[in-house]
Amino acid sequence: MNIKFWSSAAFVRAGILLSVIGLTCVIVIFLSSCSSGSKRHESEISTDSAAIAHGRLLFERDCGSCHSFNRDAIGPLLSGVTAEVSVDWLRKFIRNPGEVIHSGDERASALFASYKSVMPAFPNYTDEELDDVIAYLNTRRERPANRRPRHPDSLVDPIPEKIPMSNLVVGLKQIAEIPPSGDPPLRTRIAKLDYRPDTKALFVLDLRGRLYRLGEQGPELYVDMAALRPAFINTPGLATGFGSFAFHPEFGKNGLLYTSHTEGPAAGQPDFSYNDSIKVMLQWVLTEWKTDDPSAVPFKGNGRELFRVNMVHSFHGMQEITFNPLAKPGDEDYGLLYIGIGDGASVEFGFPELVHSPSKIWGTILRIDPSGSNSANGKYGIPSSNPFAGDEDALGEIYAYGFRNPHRISWTKAGQILSSNVGHHNIESLYLILPGHDYGWPIREGTFVMNSRQNMAEVFALPPDDANYGITYPVAQYDHDEGSAISGGYEYWGKEVPALKGKYIFGDIVSGRLFFVEMKDIRLGSQAPIKEFRVSLNGEIKSMADICGNMRVDLRFGRDADGELYIFTKPDGKVYRIIP
Repeated sequence: MNIKFWSSAAFVRAGILLSVIGLTCVIVIFLSSCSSGSKRHESEISTDSAAIAHGRLLFERDCGSCHSFNRDAIGPLLSGVTAEVSVDWLRKFIRNPGEVIHSGDERASALFASYKSVMPAFPNYTDEELDDVIAYLNTRRERPANRRPRHPDSLVDPIPEKIPMSNLVVGLKQIAEIPPSGDPPLRTRIAKLDYRPDTKALFVLDLRGRLYRLGEQGPELYVDMAALRPAFINTPGLATGFGSFAFHPEFGKNGLLYTSHTEGPAAGQPDFSYNDSIKVMLQWVLTEWKTDDPSAVPFKGNGRELFRVNMVHSFHGMQEITFNPLAKPGDEDYGLLYIGIGDGASVEFGFPELVHSPSKIWGTILRIDPSGSNSANGKYGIPSSNPFAGDEDALGEIYAYGFRNPHRISWTKAGQILSSNVGHHNIESLYLILPGHDYGWPIREGTFVMNSRQNMAEVFALPPDDANYGITYPVAQYDHDEGSAISGGYEYWGKEVPALKGKYIFGDIVSGRLFFVEMKDIRLGSQAPIKEFRVSLNGEIKSMADICGNMRVDLRFGRDADGELYIFTKPDGKVYRIIP
């Protein structure tokens, strides 16, 4: 039996299709000659117009950002699914995929054995809601006529070499548990850990709208985004919400904090938009906050909007903002804010013209001066040293472009910038960021060719004239035999764990696998060998899936002012410090 599973980052290779993307897309799909259950039981599917209309609303709210009925997107196209899926099996799997796996179900067990990860359970849908979604899917039975067979030159296994397990084992020590912001299986949506430069205090962000300071008595609520910005939204999931935060290097003196968050599609006048024939799913907003008292908890002060961006869909947004931690007063980079902006899923949904250009904001890394005023809207500055500053045909804010989702930006001791880039169907990448460089998306996925106008699930070998394209390739990459979505990390700068010295630590969001590359192997023009490492908790070696109690780990990393590293996971909200 040939099976396929995809996660929030990209659907993985194989034959049958199983999908629920992110936190709220709740459609599981199996397209196979074998059946799940004895019959399809079409008589169970409602044809009531009210049920279908309700199902459509639910689908558009929870699943439409990932799935289409006319082409593969983040998840595969859904047309015709109810003609080939057991309704009873579908209901059970959506309710609790882990339970179905543990029951010994052949198909579910094969999925887990093949991909070592599983979609989250979705007990939140009532029976009626679930059946209404299925009723709506049943109205979309006709498959598009333009479906293309797999190209004979496409690569079935782009990177056949497997990631080896190293001898490295480090310990974990729990330092905090973030308060629940939702119901199981995803108690929290914690996504970033960073520190205040002057006090070294740690802060952890929950995408559902809360920023916590990790105090001596546990997490203390510092920012409640919904209270500060009533237009704030954190649904659907897929990184929607309170995206990122960054303290100004002189926060202790000037009280300036920067945040990114999402609001509805018409919440404000966008500074960056596209043709109004393309739907706007939501807006990402960058805000500068000035606190009345830098020592006060919770935050009290006022916000100033710097810019607002329209997005085609709810994922690949403004999930990273950060300052260069190595820059000192007087340095050219001091006080300049770096911003990672994803493509907003514009490519998956048929609008590749919105990306891969120094004249378009989507799929870029920006660098701005929050204290300046020479931007188009006059609310921030464009550094004169930016690669496209002064170019009338480009956006001066852009520092580098050609990304799908520059998920985490960090610096090395040598002053280099590294960014992880969450891939589509095949490749997860780590890039060395240089000003003005083109990183290839969507005509490249890692070191492979991709055609965004055809089958985006396929990649091809680079052409003989590839040097003519001027694309900068990853310094490390892995394919979807190994994971589904890269969780960007950091070079270890600390002293407590000597075994991590000289290593860049990262992992896979979905499976929770932990990786490293040697810093000495990171160079342009080649890909550093990736190795896997393990962790122990209370003296026992465990996987991150076992530690967080969920097969879908939602793994993230953080680094403190002393260079020590942290691991945390969304399902249980626990934060761990890496120890020897």
